[in-house]
Amino acid sequence: MNSEIKSLKGTAIPKISNDQNTDDIIPARYLKEITFKNMGKYVYFDERFKNGIEIKEHQFNNAKFKGASILIAGANYGCGSSREHAPQALHRFGIKAIIAESFAEIFAGNCASLGVVGVTLPAKEIAALAQQVEKEPKTELSISLQDKTISFAGKKLGFEIPEGKRQSFLNGTWDAMAVLKNSEQEIEKVAEKLDYLKYE
Repeated sequence: MNSEIKSLKGTAIPKISNDQNTDDIIPARYLKEITFKNMGKYVYFDERFKNGIEIKEHQFNNAKFKGASILIAGANYGCGSSREHAPQALHRFGIKAIIAESFAEIFAGNCASLGVVGVTLPAKEIAALAQQVEKEPKTELSISLQDKTISFAGKKLGFEIPEGKRQSFLNGTWDAMAVLKNSEQEIEKVAEKLDYLKYE
């Protein structure tokens, strides 16, 4: 299983308000579901729908951003509770990367465990990138984890990402299940040596 993530390409959704918390991203009432299967339907639900009516102008409803796989966000993105449902909802909506001014630490870790890449840019560059996407929604962004750059519309920006997370994406170790499967033979060899795993 190849889980390496060296680069990502896609169009973007600009939503650059600061301090967007996990309750904003997915309302608490949807946490009672026993699987994450339907979480993508609930992203920003209380902003996207009012009295059962779709707010077509909302970034996650707006037809011009349909199919986008990159989210452009503001500062302290994913703050609030540490629930993993928020990154699960974004992931299942189709978001593969988030470009923000900064992230809440636990949220960023939960994203990384799903293979959702989180990188940071200064506020001015976030604003300029969002402006470009608002103007030209079909602008393709290319995120290179090898070069730590975002390329778009003939421009290139250097981003920041914790080196440990960058390396885990590059070598595929962000995916704990893939690591276990790739190490199956080694695990079995160790298990054979452990007396307490032997049953008569």
